Amino acid sequence: MNKSEIRKKIFNKRKKIRIENFQLDFKNVLKILIKKKNRGKIIGGYYPYNYEIDIISILEKFEKLNYTITLPKIKKNFDMNFFSWSSKEPLNINKYGIPEPSSKILKYPDILFVPIVAFDKSLYRVGYGGGFYDRFIQKIKRKKKIITIGFAYSFQKVKKIPINKYDIKLDFIITEKK
Repeated sequence: MNKSEIRKKIFNKRKKIRIENFQLDFKNVLKILIKKKNRGKIIGGYYPYNYEIDIISILEKFEKLNYTITLPKIKKNFDMNFFSWSSKEPLNINKYGIPEPSSKILKYPDILFVPIVAFDKSLYRVGYGGGFYDRFIQKIKRKKKIITIGFAYSFQKVKKIPINKYDIKLDFIITEKK
């Protein structure tokens, strides 16, 4: 299957499954950061959209541990940056219908949480097709070392993602608690 076919198949599955029963294990995420000896305290998160796995409770727990939470703002030319956000702050809706922080405080994450449409055992992912995350990861890796962690439901795993030179492999992918 090509990426477009994979997207269509997974989107249909995501819409049909009762996702409110899925939970993530915060301790698994924390273990990764401890194991990787990550000293950075800036997390680039995302606000769940279009049936993506909801990581807001994870972000809130990290916020209580004094991590700086950031969310992306989409800019022109399929570009994005991350800006400070607190769970107590309002969000603005962008032209795609995705909530974004109102903050103008740009922060480069040390840990980047990545939404996933589909993934494979090699830790490659399919997103929405705009290349936002692949471009951002490439850009930030020129500035600093980061850990990339994807979040997905286990049913989003496919046999093989067709990749090209622009696709970035993630460091970890976490699925729901069983």
